[in-house]
Amino acid sequence: MLWSKAFIATSKESAETTESISHQLILRASLMRMLMAGVYSYLPLGLRVLNNIESIIRQEMNKCGAQEVFLPALQPQELWSKTGRLDVIGDVMIKFTDRRGRKVCLGPTHEEIITDLVRAQVASYKQLPFILYQIQTKFRDEVRPRFGPIRACEFIMKDAYSFDRDQAGLAKAYDSMFQAYNRIFTRCGLDFLTTEADSGVMGGNISHEFMVPSQMGEDVVLHCEKCGYTRGFKEADTENSACPKCQGAFKKTNTIEVGHIFQLGTKYTKSLEANFLDDKGESHSIIMGCYGIGVSRLISAVIECNHDKDGIIWPEEVSPYKVVIIPTEASDGAIMSEAARIYEALTQEDIEVILDDRDERAGVKFKDADLTGIYLQVVVGRDLVKSGELELRLRKDKSNKIMAKKEAVIEQIKRLING
Repeated sequence: MLWSKAFIATSKESAETTESISHQLILRASLMRMLMAGVYSYLPLGLRVLNNIESIIRQEMNKCGAQEVFLPALQPQELWSKTGRLDVIGDVMIKFTDRRGRKVCLGPTHEEIITDLVRAQVASYKQLPFILYQIQTKFRDEVRPRFGPIRACEFIMKDAYSFDRDQAGLAKAYDSMFQAYNRIFTRCGLDFLTTEADSGVMGGNISHEFMVPSQMGEDVVLHCEKCGYTRGFKEADTENSACPKCQGAFKKTNTIEVGHIFQLGTKYTKSLEANFLDDKGESHSIIMGCYGIGVSRLISAVIECNHDKDGIIWPEEVSPYKVVIIPTEASDGAIMSEAARIYEALTQEDIEVILDDRDERAGVKFKDADLTGIYLQVVVGRDLVKSGELELRLRKDKSNKIMAKKEAVIEQIKRLING
């Protein structure tokens, strides 16, 4: 991609309505634009980041043997009535009656829908176990949308559901998802905490949350820096509460929830009569687990963990492009020719690269490269003319300049982005 042709409009200033660093940088770096409160359009850079996060999630879900589906956003309210959740979370649901008189909602989550699907398809223990997952848009009528995609009315979520014949099978699936979540968040470049959690309206008796420490986080946990034990903050807690595991001092920490997993048991399968026959012909309710990740929320969480005063610092796997090529003088034929050569070579190697071919001052290009956070900067400047060398800068450590001869620059770039 050539920067001059890209749909990118960076900004020097932060919008007055933004309350968090991630929200400010999302808008300034031209990742998203707000249509109305809680509703955002993804621009090309933001969509590339979103696609990269989704790719990480899909790889790890598939590695666990989960199969991807895509469920409807339109849902009959009748299913929610059967599980008793229509009255419990009805206030956040976007509900309406269609022209056929059907009471419908836009799905805030999909437990009822997936259970109804499995009820119609599974009859025997021989069909169990399995895990289904999707990456789908959810809708919630938030009272106070804020912090960009962290608390939005329309957002993207990965939800997975395991179906087993017994509790032992559920425990195995749950552990598999727990480990997959650790890998996903690590690959996304997040510092995260894991805590036992209240299952709330989801149901079940075992639940864990994955939390990213952030000053603007709306959830509060107590974290022991000595042994790592973490739990939710309760009103009865004090600042000097002691860790029950090692008696170390707890630290009160604001966090962003990025993932939540549940052992649901039979909460939904009993209500919706999703049963199976065992090897003796006896009927039982299918045992369920549920595993959610706030996919669009991850964009904000990654930025909260990876930024500096100049902008975003994308981890390599998340970065919208792996490489940005910055020719410092657009009027210099030798510099532009070498920049074009590197661009073509990286394109041939299937390395995602953007060439900043704009007729702008070098300082403008450097500021935009830092703001948008692209993983590796390749600077083609006067050193090329003087000594045949180019400068490479990793965005996370841009003060560390790596010089490379132009004959070896492609191999050097490949080493930096792969290792």
